[in-house]
Amino acid sequence: MRATLLALALLAAGAAGAQPPAPATAANHEARMMDDLATLLDLTATQRPQVQSILQEQHAQMQQQHAQMKEAFEQAKAAGTKPDFSQIKAQHQQLEQQTLEKLTPVLSAAQLQKFQILMKMHHPHFHHHGPPASEEPASG
Repeated sequence: MRATLLALALLAAGAAGAQPPAPATAANHEARMMDDLATLLDLTATQRPQVQSILQEQHAQMQQQHAQMKEAFEQAKAAGTKPDFSQIKAQHQQLEQQTLEKLTPVLSAAQLQKFQILMKMHHPHFHHHGPPASEEPASG
């Protein structure tokens, strides 16, 4: 069950850092994840293609965002600085919010709540408050 939820979250949130499946199996993989998501969210025949379209658009945007972040990391590394993690987090949250706004008229309140839980399970580090432990000032 945990593996299924993780797979669904990958579809929902976009697998930014994951290797994509081989082209021959990518469509099958995506179809299986969409089937699982449709089951978990109890999607109707009308909702399913709408949700799939929204998530595919979000995934494409996430891939573009990932490419931009990778470039920013490389530039920061070359300059001897660190990337702005708060900016990265803000961009990710903005994309997540846009996806939720697009899904809101399509899904029921209960379905939307389930979807949000799946997103939190996939990206827990984007949903906590405060800086990561490595960014906290040292005391003493």
